[in-house]
Amino acid sequence: MASIEKRPDGVWRARYYDETGKQHAKHFGRKVDAKAWLDGISASVVRGDYVDPKTASMLLKTYTAKWERVQVGRGSTLSIIDNAVRLHINPLLGDRQIGSIRQSDIQGLVKALEGKDLAAGTVRNIYDTAARIFASAVDDRVIPSSPCRRIKLPKDDKGEVVPLTLAQVRALEVGMSDLGATVIVLAGSGLRIGELLGLDVSDVDFLRRTIRVDRQRAQSGALTPPKSRSSARTVPVGQTVIDVLAAYLRAGDRQSGPLFVNALGLPLTYGQWKRLWKVAAAAAEVEATAHALRHFYASALIAGGASVKQVQMVLGHASAVVTLRTYAHLWPGHDDRTRSIIDAVLSPLKDSVRTETATDG
Repeated sequence: MASIEKRPDGVWRARYYDETGKQHAKHFGRKVDAKAWLDGISASVVRGDYVDPKTASMLLKTYTAKWERVQVGRGSTLSIIDNAVRLHINPLLGDRQIGSIRQSDIQGLVKALEGKDLAAGTVRNIYDTAARIFASAVDDRVIPSSPCRRIKLPKDDKGEVVPLTLAQVRALEVGMSDLGATVIVLAGSGLRIGELLGLDVSDVDFLRRTIRVDRQRAQSGALTPPKSRSSARTVPVGQTVIDVLAAYLRAGDRQSGPLFVNALGLPLTYGQWKRLWKVAAAAAEVEATAHALRHFYASALIAGGASVKQVQMVLGHASAVVTLRTYAHLWPGHDDRTRSIIDAVLSPLKDSVRTETATDG
């Protein structure tokens, strides 16, 4: 229900009631302006994008706080969301009214993130979080539409995987000192760093030479389920890994509990491990993350003749597509097989060229 009435002071008052029965009013100097305002409200109701004007004045940081509280997912996923909001989205846009943020502001956010020299993948993750926030705001009728449309994002800067050399792995092991065993286990099992830190001594079968993965340690230190259903697996490992782990446990005189611990005997966290890794990597003059050891493992399997399916299973990839997308160029004979296939296809053409040449002669 909507109406326009003239007040004793000559001002025109336009008012309407929303679907909840709440009254909204605005005052104008001219009746035509009051009518135009009500017509705009009516049109938005018909389109289905009506929002309470007051909700659109909410600060973005107020909405993101409410939005974060109801998010669900693995600890690592929630940590990524929190970092994106706390370190990037709120500092740049948090004090703005959510309804005032436009497409150009989101493009500006992306530009500012690029200016921080963040990796393209990181920028995309932060943008994805922002897009989810604004999509939720649309669903909640806080804003009529999302500003996250037609945003130009940086291209993925991931090149082809270049595996570490054995000498580099050895240098990293030495640099990690008492925790050098973590380098060998990562390089010899292909585990993700969170999976490694989530291991218990009981997850290692020293007789069968396997490592069971059924949880991971998030950056917060909490134990969470594996990254995906396919990530829960039992990985066969070589005698070298078994011997290194046995020696590590003997040195600490331990037979149970978390597999890797810090100096206080508490579960080793990602932050503690990463600090040691950065020092070791600098000493070894290697620019790499823990994931480089996973790539080393995969490349070693491929060089040894392992099939795509074998590599997929031990790495815990959701599908062979993921494995091929990352490692297809490493399979031995890649170039030779390409040449052979094309030669087989074009061989009839080659024969006809030879015949024509002989005839011309």
